[in-house]
Amino acid sequence: MQFIPTALKGHFVIEPKFFRDERGSFARVFCKEEFRQVYCTKEIVQINHSMTKAVGVVRGMHFQKPPYAEIKIIKCLRGKVYDVAVDLRAGSPTFLKWVGVELCGEKGNAVYIPEGFAHGFQTLEENSEMLYMHTQFYTPSYEAGLRYDDPRLAIKWPLPISEVSERDQKHPLLDAAYKGLVV
Repeated sequence: MQFIPTALKGHFVIEPKFFRDERGSFARVFCKEEFRQVYCTKEIVQINHSMTKAVGVVRGMHFQKPPYAEIKIIKCLRGKVYDVAVDLRAGSPTFLKWVGVELCGEKGNAVYIPEGFAHGFQTLEENSEMLYMHTQFYTPSYEAGLRYDDPRLAIKWPLPISEVSERDQKHPLLDAAYKGLVV
């Protein structure tokens, strides 16, 4: 695997190394030793899977607050999505900046999202399937989110938005007093 840094400190695109032959292909998705390169020494404790039927759907922007902040490794298994991470870490040089990365099942790439980041994506193809690996258990009382259309973030989604859940539409907008997460 190759870890490619993005413009956000601590956020990486993960490019797999495929081994191909007449049967098909093989690639490693996770290796504890390799992830130490990006300071991921915490244990993966939960793996989730989602499938989104329609194109243009936005899911996110989700995160868990400390002390249940989590590292996430996100991979598209089928289809294609535009994956977005927002740095919410207080004092970070990239505080409230965002990066979007196209994840594709065929390409097999993934993203590493550190603690203190919000995460979401927009589907670019029908029936897109995502795999999420987490270093914390889902803890509803520490769950939070940002609005996908928050003007302070100004995320530029690549397609017109076709659907957003009622829950994600109700996340609050950031105000000028927001100072971020201490992780």
